[in-house]
Amino acid sequence: MRRFAAGIAVVTFVSEGEPNGLTVGSLVSLSLEPPLIGISIGLDSARHEPLRDAGRFAVSILAGGQEALAQHFARSGIPPVALWRGIPLRENGHPEPLIDGAVAWLGCATRAEHWAGDHTIFVGEVEWIDLGTDGAALVYYRGEYQSVG
Repeated sequence: MRRFAAGIAVVTFVSEGEPNGLTVGSLVSLSLEPPLIGISIGLDSARHEPLRDAGRFAVSILAGGQEALAQHFARSGIPPVALWRGIPLRENGHPEPLIDGAVAWLGCATRAEHWAGDHTIFVGEVEWIDLGTDGAALVYYRGEYQSVG
């Protein structure tokens, strides 16, 4: 799979009143009507159960040049309160934090979960979309982050 370029996003949610987030390379469009997306989260991820409990999530599709943010949210073991120090956030009226400078943002209600081996596929119904910068996007290819577009 290292030879398959994957778009990079940060999935954010609120769990027990605290913002939380993690980097994903598994964002996929599932349906246009209704608008559904899927994300795959490892069962052993510290963020798995809090995401499940949240019942909703937002997606910040990262722009080229946001590699440091992707790496930051990909690290495990960071307590949610420390996760947000120094992170540029976009002002918004939604409960989930949004990463500033992304190419797009999606807000989703979790509609289904599917077992997928050592992962769960969370299906989100897209409730709102905002477009960001019209520039390069961040992808993961051959073991490193790259800008494309």
